[in-house]
Amino acid sequence: MTDIAFKSATELAGMIQDKQIGCRELLDHCLDRVEKYDGDLNAIPVRDFDRARTRADAADAALAKGEVWGPLHGVPMTIKESYDIEGLPTCWGLEEHANSVATKDSVTVERMKGAGVTLFGKTNVPVLLADWQSYNPVYGSTNNPWDTTRTPGGSSGGSAVALATGMSAIESGSDIGASIRNPAHYCGVFGHKPTFGIVSPRGHALPGVMAQADISVVGPLARSAKDLDVALDAMVGPAGPDANCWKVELPACDKTKASEFKVAVMLTDKICAQDDVMTAQLQGAVDALAKLGMQVDDTARPDFDNAEYHATYIRLLRAATGGRTPPAIFNAMLEEAASVSDDDYSYSALQAKGTTTRHREWLTDNERRAHYREAWDSFFQDYDLLLCPTASSTAFKHDQKGDRKDRVIPINGKPESILDQMFWAGISGVAYLPSTVAPAGVCANGLPCGLQIVAPHGHDRRSIAFAAMMERELGGFTPPPGY
Repeated sequence: MTDIAFKSATELAGMIQDKQIGCRELLDHCLDRVEKYDGDLNAIPVRDFDRARTRADAADAALAKGEVWGPLHGVPMTIKESYDIEGLPTCWGLEEHANSVATKDSVTVERMKGAGVTLFGKTNVPVLLADWQSYNPVYGSTNNPWDTTRTPGGSSGGSAVALATGMSAIESGSDIGASIRNPAHYCGVFGHKPTFGIVSPRGHALPGVMAQADISVVGPLARSAKDLDVALDAMVGPAGPDANCWKVELPACDKTKASEFKVAVMLTDKICAQDDVMTAQLQGAVDALAKLGMQVDDTARPDFDNAEYHATYIRLLRAATGGRTPPAIFNAMLEEAASVSDDDYSYSALQAKGTTTRHREWLTDNERRAHYREAWDSFFQDYDLLLCPTASSTAFKHDQKGDRKDRVIPINGKPESILDQMFWAGISGVAYLPSTVAPAGVCANGLPCGLQIVAPHGHDRRSIAFAAMMERELGGFTPPPGY
């Protein structure tokens, strides 16, 4: 049954409904894999096996009576630790919240249960979801299954590992700085960052927090593009008072062939030093699709300055997360922000300015964003999508020393700031655009990489459709060796 573990969630749902496998049988197979492999990986530290078994038994009983709960009836699922599940702790890696037990399910958990899944655990994250590594003092470190000395990405690192190793069939993460896209890229799975606002984040927060943070979204990870589509269908839509007055109707995408897409390609940028091994793999994927008729423009770009665009992203990002900055650090940033010049685009300067920004200054950056969104809209009148990297390299070695902003990673044999790759996180993030990461194969260094597919606002199905085409033509998900 090993091959069962790597089938897509929708394939597994079909097998359940065709009575080829039972819901409890499939769950037990996943739980056996957790017991076998997760000791070395530490992807699923919060486990809810007993309630999952009860749920799986109920799913089998329902199916025996002809009842189908949804498109993912009986499919085993884990979810990022940062989501509330009634009766389980939500701590975001913080020791002070290690025993903060949720009293109700998050909206995404409710909706995925409505789609039929069997939730059996929560996957690991970095502290405050603020790293491209997934480690914290409550649950420890999560390792990449392709090389356990390397990070699986973050902040949805445990999510990507659970999928890549066949321990779970479907996942949901969150993304403000590539936290869905980065782990998908590092672990070789699919991930989708939805258009801002179309999926409710209620219940994905620290205790007592209800307001949605700027830029931040929640969305699915999976082993196939179709799974992303099905999960997004389940998740999408407003909640709370918003549900009284509006709904989401995402435009369909009927394009299925490479020759039907016209894309712009930007695989490098001077803002971010890029690993040549990974860039070559991404270029090979683009070239293969071009041979199938995909129309490619390597020079087309939206009409704005990338350096200013990136600076705006960092300031708005740090403004969005600045509310949880401890007072002593905040005061130090106030002093730093007062001493730096307006043309200082270093990360430290932008972080200080963003974290301590006054509302008048935030409004100025928000106005810039409005112009960027218009520029993107004009750009997408001529191009279906923008294809670009997800990060500056494949998964790097664990490095948990010091502050993240001071760390470096090797790029073509030279140390480069780990934070330069925030450019690729912000390319879709700051403008609220949807983007999908699809596996683009295994690089010459033996590690997977993913291509980021940026779509127009609201056209989530277009980037997912392109990912599905890539999957058919280039092979899609490949399990890591040894699992």
